[in-house]
Amino acid sequence: MPAVRRRSLAVALGSAAAWLASAATALADSPSPTSAQIGDPRAGQSAGFVGDPGLAVAIVVLIAIASIAETLAWIRATGGPGDPGKGAPTG
Repeated sequence: MPAVRRRSLAVALGSAAAWLASAATALADSPSPTSAQIGDPRAGQSAGFVGDPGLAVAIVVLIAIASIAETLAWIRATGGPGDPGKGAPTG
């Protein structure tokens, strides 16, 4: 094995080991429970919604309507599904 290959292999293994060591250090934490409060303190209640769920549902419905309209426009612009007899031969 040439010296350049050995050196690049050593550098690669060393950087992989350093990456793994830093990841293990970052993931380590105490298993004891924290004193964090349950819920969102901005909502003024325990586990409540933050924001307006009705607005979120309305946005999802608008996105659905827009995607259906785009699909129908694309089908109309490209001429529809076409003649099924002109496809690839079956059988």
